[in-house]
Amino acid sequence: MGRLTRSHLIEAVIFALIIAIFYGFSFQFNQPIEIYRFGATAWPRVVLLLLLIATLGNLWFQHKHGSATQGTIGQSDDEADFSEPGTIPRMVAVLLTPFVFAWLLKPVGIYFSAPFFIAAIIWLFGERRWKAILLMTVLIYVIFIGLFLVILNAPLPQGNVSPFYDFSAWILTLNAKLQGL
Repeated sequence: MGRLTRSHLIEAVIFALIIAIFYGFSFQFNQPIEIYRFGATAWPRVVLLLLLIATLGNLWFQHKHGSATQGTIGQSDDEADFSEPGTIPRMVAVLLTPFVFAWLLKPVGIYFSAPFFIAAIIWLFGERRWKAILLMTVLIYVIFIGLFLVILNAPLPQGNVSPFYDFSAWILTLNAKLQGL
């Protein structure tokens, strides 16, 4: 099997299972769309295909070269250091933050909660300079809003609790005014 280890195969099987499960779920919303001939499942299935290609490519690379790569930017030879007291809670927080964000989407909406989510993830990944966190949060949020509102004109969750819904309505009003210019 070349340089493949058991962990490489387990990783590939886990990704293959994820792909298969989500592909199976895609049949639940497989409906035609009158303005898009490929239907509602086209893009989710394209993403799944890309994930499958990445998984197979990763498996092939590990077969040819093993895990050790030299000179890769940002790669460390060290494993995660679990002896530091804050490592495991920070990892748990990073994994739970998207679930909290998704849970808050219905009452709070994405327009209000997205900047806090972005800042929280940046902080949890180790950035402590508040100016850098603020600058990156604003930049990512502006790109996100510009992409989904202006370019794609895609509806996003607005929330249904008063001050958050009002903020979302204000953002959508600004967008309508900008598009009307």
